[in-house]
Order: sequence, then structure tokens, then C-alpha cells
Amino acid sequence: MSTAGPLIELRAVRKRYNVGLPSEVEVLHGIDWQVARGEFVALIGPSGSGKSTLLNIVGLLERLTSGSYHLLGEPVQDMDDQALTLMRRRALGFVFQFHHLLPAFTALENVTLPALMTEGRVSAAQRERARELLAAVGLAQAMGKRPGELSGGMQQRVAIARALVQNPPLVLADEPTGNLDTAASDAVFALLRQIHDERGTAFVIVTHDPRLARRCDRLVELVDGRIDRDEPIRGEGTAPSEPR
Repeated sequence: MSTAGPLIELRAVRKRYNVGLPSEVEVLHGIDWQVARGEFVALIGPSGSGKSTLLNIVGLLERLTSGSYHLLGEPVQDMDDQALTLMRRRALGFVFQFHHLLPAFTALENVTLPALMTEGRVSAAQRERARELLAAVGLAQAMGKRPGELSGGMQQRVAIARALVQNPPLVLADEPTGNLDTAASDAVFALLRQIHDERGTAFVIVTHDPRLARRCDRLVELVDGRIDRDEPIRGEGTAPSEPR
């Protein structure tokens, strides 16, 4: 992977569904977007604006219809499925609104799952890294517990540790606090900021919560499949205007 240039670079990206059919619809209309290494970005917009589609394209979960997408300097739109899977595993971490932990696995086993899926086994070093990450997210005493024994906020912390276990340069978080109460939401978001500050991990966070969006460093608003606003945030409570 190249270490020069932006982490994410999209040029004239369009996404259509049902191409060639009477029901064809275009969801993204020529997106130009860059994210630098180590940025902490909020992606906002009304329902149906294309946020999830854009995040899925950035996360290599969906293919763009036209345009170009470079991730870590590599043109991923030209990769076959196997190459995309390998790129996804080594470049990206994911945190979703629903934690998607396996209920029969302990917290430690859930965090080591990416290594198990990638290599078919979990090494002693990988298990130790999982322990370190769980300790870093405040779950040193809960490694042997299963998801049903943890609160919602604790479950999401396990999911965050799992997203970081492969040490990705970019974490994509889709409404990571959407199912949490205010106190747990604040704690999880503070953890994401801490990880960003300590590790230099880049984050792109989809959120409907303007209070959390203002705590990011950059605000990108998507409206009707186009970037309507892209601006730095000058600190909590001092955004140029309330996220619409």
C-alpha cells in the first residue's frame, strides 16, 4: 500500500441500482471526496440521502457504478472479489449500530474473531493483543463474559475492540451509539476519540446526533446523493451551524 496521498479518494463516484431496468435509480450523483490519514469525520444527512450507500462503497461492501475510488493509494474499483476481501481485512475496521457479537463466544473470543476468519487460527500474540484492547476499552474484568452478560455500552466496547484488533488505518462507524442511552453514548464516543488521539486511527462516523457530530473534527453532509456541506468543526458547540 502507498503511504502517500489521502487515505480515501473518491472521484465522480456514482451508484445506481437495477441498472438497465425500468426501476433503475441513481443514489449517488458524482461524489468527489477525500479523507486524510488520521482524520475524525462525521457523515450526516437525512434518511435516504445516500449515507449508508456511501459508507458501504468506502467499506468495500458495495461496488460503485462509475467513477474511481482509491484506498491507501490503490484503485480498488478494479479489484476482483478476493482482492477486495484482502484489502478490507487489512485496511478497514467496522463498528455498526448493532454490535453483531456472537452470543456463544466470550468477549475475548469475539475480539479475536477477525484473526480466526483471516488465518483460520488465533496466535498467542493475537490473543494477547485482544486482551490489551479489551483492557484499553475498560473491559479487563469482562473478557470471559458472553454478550448476554454485558450491558449495551459494554457490548459496543467489545465491538470497538474487535474493529481495532487488526490495527486498521481506518474505522467506519455506522450509528455506533444509536442504540445506547445518553450516558453510554457519551462514553462510547469518548472512547472513539481517545483511540483516535492515541493511535492516529482515522474514523468516519455516520450519526444522526448533532451533539456528537459537533465533537468530530470535520462535518460532511450528504443531501440527495450529493455532498452539500464539507467543513471543519471548531470545537464542541462552535460548529459553523447546526447540522441540518
